[in-house]
Amino acid sequence: MHNFKSTLSQTSLLGTFVKTPHPHIVEVLSLAELPFIILDAEHAPFDRTSLDACILAARANQLPCLVRVQDSAPSTILNALDCGATGVQIPHVCTEQQAQTIARTCHYGEGGRGYAGSSRAANYATKPMAQHLADSASSTVVIAQIEDPEGVDNVDAIAGVEGIDALFIGQVDLTVAYGATSVNDEKVRQASIKIIEAAQKHGKPVGMFVATAQQAKDWGEIGVSFFCVGSEHKMIIDGFRQERNVMNS
Repeated sequence: MHNFKSTLSQTSLLGTFVKTPHPHIVEVLSLAELPFIILDAEHAPFDRTSLDACILAARANQLPCLVRVQDSAPSTILNALDCGATGVQIPHVCTEQQAQTIARTCHYGEGGRGYAGSSRAANYATKPMAQHLADSASSTVVIAQIEDPEGVDNVDAIAGVEGIDALFIGQVDLTVAYGATSVNDEKVRQASIKIIEAAQKHGKPVGMFVATAQQAKDWGEIGVSFFCVGSEHKMIIDGFRQERNVMNS
């Protein structure tokens, strides 16, 4: 598998969130030639076994696979990375100190990620420690999701943390937090632009969730470089609704 970390800053990378905790979905999505997927362990019913199976399916099909974990606990992050995930996306990152702790937790070193050479990530004890440490340092992707007003206020400091590879704009949570009724609210838009500017200042890519590819094109012109368009659930619903409408027209 190519080093996804090195391609993350390319423009117009279009992936999707995966909500169904079953490897068949991942296998099918690999045929769509997406550049990446994000397993949504924050909002979908992934347990340790299903997460492991889906990551295995992604690796078997050379599909970069990130995990949006449910929290930033070391055990949560360790599980995703030991299973072989390309990286993790951490929700609700609000301060520089929190970002520093997350970056340390995601990488090997003093006070950081616990080492186990028997994991899938380490090729089940067949990869020398020095090689696994080097590979992990060069390829593990750590994304801080900014979705709270406090995170927006501190976004410049968060973006500057070494070990945070990218930012992700959580527009829906920002909409709720600001008391708005739409992601198109001007306050949400300005917060999003502030996040983009902070990422650009520190030379880091920024991603976001969008409902359609057209929205991705619009935000891409402003500086967003990778997108999650909907989910496999949305694609199933939209696809069959479209076919039903054709049938009934």
